[in-house]
Amino acid sequence: MTSRPHANSWTSCVARQHSKSSAHTVMVCPMISEADLAALALTLKLALVSTLILLLLGTPLAWWLARTRWRFKFIPEAVVALPLVLPPTVLGFYLLLALSPSGFVGGAIEALGGSPLAFTFSGLVIGSVIYSMPFVVQPLQDAFTAVGQRPLEVAATLRASPLDRFFTVAVPLARPGFLTACVLGFAHTLGEFGVVLMIGGNIPGETRVASIAIYDHVEGLDYISAHWLSATLLVVSFSLLVLVYALNRKFRVMRL
Repeated sequence: MTSRPHANSWTSCVARQHSKSSAHTVMVCPMISEADLAALALTLKLALVSTLILLLLGTPLAWWLARTRWRFKFIPEAVVALPLVLPPTVLGFYLLLALSPSGFVGGAIEALGGSPLAFTFSGLVIGSVIYSMPFVVQPLQDAFTAVGQRPLEVAATLRASPLDRFFTVAVPLARPGFLTACVLGFAHTLGEFGVVLMIGGNIPGETRVASIAIYDHVEGLDYISAHWLSATLLVVSFSLLVLVYALNRKFRVMRL
């Protein structure tokens, strides 16, 4: 991988004279390059799309896990929690095999006239959804469990259908859990590296997210650009975690 010139990380350096008597110059600090801004934008887009999909898929799954009395429900709970302990490169490797043209998913899509999902933004979304699933399902499951049976029984006596009970009783009472799930899912997607590297590689504008760009800068000894990107992600991640802990302290929806 080739390193970019050091000057590429500087968008502008302006020198000004501050006094008539002395040659006082002030250098405006380097800003993030256009390529890094594109990587940040792609990262935010990936986090937003993945979080929305996770809410759509994770909400019914969390509701079922919170309500079911199936004696073997620990099996799907273990499957959901697997990304917490599985190395990201392992998960990314098997997803790459599945999404490649020779894999069962990528091969089936190609047979139907579609394009393989490996090394595409769609492939990144699939990997991110699977990798961040426990960070959305578990807060929602805890929130639905905390709702309890009594409010639903009261709604049932008023002849509310199961669907009405879910949307008018369970969802409003579990709203703090939804907020926590959104923040955790979004923040976790921002910092993904191993999974997105294995599935998407490093294609500018397509799969080159911020974490890959930071690694690229460090490998090219461009520490200034790596610092700006890292500091940006640090501020965003810290702000999101502060929000999570504030919500957790106020509503007690999840044990952190």
